[in-house]
Amino acid sequence: MTPPNTPAAPSFFSQDVADAYDRRNRALAPISDSLHFLLRLVLADLPANARVLCVGVGTGAEILSLAAAYPGWSFVGVDPSVEMLAVGRRRLEQAGVMRRCELVHGYVEDAPREAFDAVVSLLVAHFIKREGRPGFYAAIHDRLKSGGRYVSAEISGDLDAPEFPAMLENWKQVQTLMGATPQSLAQLDGMMRDALGVLPPEETQALWRAAGFGMPIPFFQAFMIRGWHAVR
Repeated sequence: MTPPNTPAAPSFFSQDVADAYDRRNRALAPISDSLHFLLRLVLADLPANARVLCVGVGTGAEILSLAAAYPGWSFVGVDPSVEMLAVGRRRLEQAGVMRRCELVHGYVEDAPREAFDAVVSLLVAHFIKREGRPGFYAAIHDRLKSGGRYVSAEISGDLDAPEFPAMLENWKQVQTLMGATPQSLAQLDGMMRDALGVLPPEETQALWRAAGFGMPIPFFQAFMIRGWHAVR
């Protein structure tokens, strides 16, 4: 789950970060396990031979989860980090599912222009600034077949809402579990406003509709992580 189409990608995901990515996120297994469980349910009605595009595939967690549940599915994973792709390839090979996968170095625009049954982007969109979101969603829309499903989860919230300071304190607890330092916690508000592209949920849903998707359906929330799915 790495940032697509943003020049910040190399600094976010060096080789050291890539190697430690799954270890750092292990403390959040209850959240990720729930998200992947619901992802499998949201996509349960896809064809037995579905083709799924994973944008910001990272270390391959989404593919591993879906491949175990749906043995007839095949996958394309795209990610701008060579280091993360190397970790993902190793994990997919170890799980014996690499034969059903194609990994592409790049952004969503570099993914094959085929009609996928589903596109998944988990914890990716918040790395894209507001001005880049329309193009991101348009590229995903263009790679879905008619009736195909888009599933996404991102850090989302109104950073100027009265409840945001309390939400930020909750989010600091999540970051602490991932090894955040007091210094990085003090900078978290600024990072969400300046380095990331955190949008209010209503704005994200409006951008989906503007890109041509049907009504976004909320299916997941854990603190500031929100998930939706929609049909093309």
